[in-house]
Amino acid sequence: MRKFLNDPKTFVPEFLEGIALASGGSLKYEPKYNLIYRADMPRKDRVSIIQGSGSGHEPAHTMIVGPGMLDAACPGDVFAGPPVEFVTETSKLMDTPAGVLYIVNNYTGDRTAWEMAKELCEAEGQKIGYLLVNDDVAVKDSTWTIGRRGVAGNFFVIKAAGAMAEKGGSLEECVRVGEKVIANVRTMGIALSSCTPPVRGTPLFEISDGEMEVGIGIHGEPGRERRKMGTATEIVDVLLDAIVPDLPFSSGDEVALMVNGLGGTPISELYLLYGIAHKKLAAKGIKVFRSYVGEYCTSLEMAGAHISLLKVDDELKTLLVAPAEVAVRIF
Repeated sequence: MRKFLNDPKTFVPEFLEGIALASGGSLKYEPKYNLIYRADMPRKDRVSIIQGSGSGHEPAHTMIVGPGMLDAACPGDVFAGPPVEFVTETSKLMDTPAGVLYIVNNYTGDRTAWEMAKELCEAEGQKIGYLLVNDDVAVKDSTWTIGRRGVAGNFFVIKAAGAMAEKGGSLEECVRVGEKVIANVRTMGIALSSCTPPVRGTPLFEISDGEMEVGIGIHGEPGRERRKMGTATEIVDVLLDAIVPDLPFSSGDEVALMVNGLGGTPISELYLLYGIAHKKLAAKGIKVFRSYVGEYCTSLEMAGAHISLLKVDDELKTLLVAPAEVAVRIF
């Protein structure tokens, strides 16, 4: 295992502390609950938006806390949903008369924690909204889910709901636009290598040279098939052939197109994939309204990528281009 580590058991709290220290005071960190939150929140006049899945998917979710995005994130350990206590304490801290919105990825551990916390918080009089993200078209049911998994399309849900909250939208309006995104976003990924969780110390699965896992899950769950490595064009074809018919996306549609790296893929390769996908969509009469290329939801150091398509209308366009700020900066 070649990683920058002290003790694998302190990996998550140490990197969370680093995020807070790098934020210049815009974020606060509560180590007891793995909690990263905006220093200027909550506010009585607006909805608080929170999320927390397993760690290991950075920048999701702790690195996308900021104005126009999440207001707080409380992850669990690497690839493990947060304990219920993390969620309830985060909910209490971020409580506001306008309500608190949970954005939850469709994994059994995540749903268990967030749904139980919702019950407990509502029993205490809190107003809680709930969104379940399930954008992965690769498999209907997987190792850790009933139904489709929530993967990179989660970013679009956060962006739209966060923009709505920032402009003063009600909890009901934030839920509505989040549900609109969920209904119109589809994702699928391919992995070229495995990854190694720090506490485990060994790869999650083995994949031979010259092979790829089609429809991989972000925790190493198997996808649709293991097949011989293809060219970049062939890989884009495999992904789009699964994604486009699923909604379906049709000629005349406008979309946001994301190519998301899984942690171990050079940015140049992601742009190569993007260029191929952009041209293939154009050939189908599908216009790219906005592009997203980079790492949004990773799987530690896994080599691979997702393609996500979000069908947009005028409302979603406005929300996607609304100002947002997060602690992770590249210049």
